[in-house]
Amino acid sequence: MAGAEDGPGQQPELDEDEAAYCRRWGAQHAGARELAALYSPGKRFQEWCCVVLCFSLIAHNLVHLLLLARWEHMPLVILGVVAGALIADFLSGLVHWGADTWGSVELPIVGKAFIRPFREHHIDPTAITRHDFIETNGDNCLVTLLPLLNMAYKFCTQSPEALEQLYPWECFVFCLIIFGTFTNQIHKWSHTYFGLPRWVTLLQDWHVILPRKHHRIHHVSPHETYFCITTGWLNYPLEKIGFWRRLEDIIQGLTGEKPRADDMKWAQKIK
Repeated sequence: MAGAEDGPGQQPELDEDEAAYCRRWGAQHAGARELAALYSPGKRFQEWCCVVLCFSLIAHNLVHLLLLARWEHMPLVILGVVAGALIADFLSGLVHWGADTWGSVELPIVGKAFIRPFREHHIDPTAITRHDFIETNGDNCLVTLLPLLNMAYKFCTQSPEALEQLYPWECFVFCLIIFGTFTNQIHKWSHTYFGLPRWVTLLQDWHVILPRKHHRIHHVSPHETYFCITTGWLNYPLEKIGFWRRLEDIIQGLTGEKPRADDMKWAQKIK
């Protein structure tokens, strides 16, 4: 594979196999065109509102956390950052697995709004690289609004003494929120092979965030492994214990539903 010897921060050259991967199915696929057309003005408005509110709350809460910072908090803060990254990675995998594996685009409300992008992504993996910041991050911003609002409420209503006691916990929650908010942006970067800022490629090469080659494992049909897309740290251990397969077996046994049936339906569209 080209780029196997890439140094930290270098943009990789693509060989023919990698170029074919980046073109897999693609925007010309009938299912991809149909799914892309379902992105509505109403959905766009929801994403704009969520992004603006989310980042306003992030800025508000970050200022309060910085004002409360003390050196003696540092060990627990570092632990909170690592724990936040791990839990965000697991949650990203859980959501990704759920949306990839179950449900349908035809479901009321959630189908077109939230499951549709997952179906489009498997038949046009580079579509996400053509999405702007709002479309890429709008849904994740929606998910993190409630904990951000809860944190802002605490900062506005609780005493300094109470906040001092809660500080390590709030740092953990804030880190979890940050990783969760930027999960789809990190995911987008893992599909972007050209033009990434050096600091992003360094984080990928050091596996602080999801690396490009690592995520390619998920995009081998039938897309049944390596679902964690924040850091990717948990993909290997979860695969080794067969976590997702065991979960699918339990759900299929209880409901009779076949995993990834809707995903395959869209992939097989030819006109």
